[in-house]
Amino acid sequence: MTNTPIKPAPEAAASSPSLAPDAHAAQPVQVQVQRLGFADPFRWLAKGLQDLRAAPGIAVFYGTAFWGMALVLGWVFRTRPEYAMSLASGCLLIGPFLAMGLYDTSRRREAGLAPELSESLTCWDSHIGSMGMLVLVLVVLELLWGRASLVVFAVFFHTGMPSTTGVLQAIFHPQNWSFVVVYTAVGGVFAALVFSTTVVSIPMVLDRGTDALTAGITSLRVVADNTAVMLLWGALIAALVTASLWFWGAPLLLAGPWLGHASWHAYRASVSPSPAAAAAGP
Repeated sequence: MTNTPIKPAPEAAASSPSLAPDAHAAQPVQVQVQRLGFADPFRWLAKGLQDLRAAPGIAVFYGTAFWGMALVLGWVFRTRPEYAMSLASGCLLIGPFLAMGLYDTSRRREAGLAPELSESLTCWDSHIGSMGMLVLVLVVLELLWGRASLVVFAVFFHTGMPSTTGVLQAIFHPQNWSFVVVYTAVGGVFAALVFSTTVVSIPMVLDRGTDALTAGITSLRVVADNTAVMLLWGALIAALVTASLWFWGAPLLLAGPWLGHASWHAYRASVSPSPAAAAAGP
């Protein structure tokens, strides 16, 4: 009589939640983009608020970080505006890593695990290559936007370079209306590129361990297939951030982590579940 080794059932292997990157992510697979509706962004915000309430300590930590970044950037713009663009580049280096920590918190809750600040602070270490590439793309776009803005100022601004004390009065001077139109259009193009490239790419890197190129292309596909809904989502993000900055950035204590959690749910709704997640079931 021979002893036959017993293999664990697939259901047992899938029953315990795991946050390891999907094994299928190492192989090139076709990612299916989901169709979205205009009510979805509001659902993402509602789910993000639930995550924020479930882990208030983590939210306070990241919210304080976002607020601190906004305060420093505002102070530099008022006192040493020539360094504002460099500091903005630094924020683009730090911001995605902070956002990934919030994605990890939402991901752990979704998997039935307790959120932990320590885990959120180190969740990016195994994805440093892909994250570095995405951050590099962001910095390059920001530097190109800085150069383009200088060209627009030189060509279309007719009342001299504005000071930090009278910048709004100078920009909206009747002689500078053409500048406002061109500056807004050029800035909108760069903002659209940044948004389209990153709207689901960073949470996708965290969730599946995919490379930066696959994640970026998937993000572009999501925006291309759901342009109107993503425009609404981008407008909601811009409105919340702008309103927060209007009050010295203090509302970012809430709005920053709220939008971070909501962005995770935007990714989950926009991209089909990974093969491992689909096999595990809800």
